[in-house]
Amino acid sequence: MPQSPNQMALSQKMQKSNKTHDPERAAVRAKVKSDDSLKSARLAANAALEKKAEDVIVIDLRELSSYTDFLVICSGGSDRQLDAVAEGVEAAMKEAGQRTIGFEGSRGGKWTLLDFGDVVLHVFHQDERAYYDLEGLWADAPRVTV
Repeated sequence: MPQSPNQMALSQKMQKSNKTHDPERAAVRAKVKSDDSLKSARLAANAALEKKAEDVIVIDLRELSSYTDFLVICSGGSDRQLDAVAEGVEAAMKEAGQRTIGFEGSRGGKWTLLDFGDVVLHVFHQDERAYYDLEGLWADAPRVTV
């Protein structure tokens, strides 16, 4: 996929600025930090797949950002499916001892974000996913096999 200069610049900028440290977010993340953020990211991705999420990818941001260690991005075909995926991931993470520290989006919306500190889940309708293009934004970040 071709990259625009803006897409390439974000992760390069983050590397140059020493991951743009946010002390407030770091304090919140420290309270919910998991022992193994990669394991948590895979758990979230697999829980999304169990709810029939489409195009699930995991992006490793550990060396690029202080915001989170991993992004889990997936799509759903309907509002109902987006809700089911988000609820399924939240339940699986809660069962594993992870709790949400942030939530954006609403029932019937086109995008939902669940923030678990080390893992941030984005559940999009396909059109919204293409519009926001998080994969392109973090194009040079490593992908994790699920």
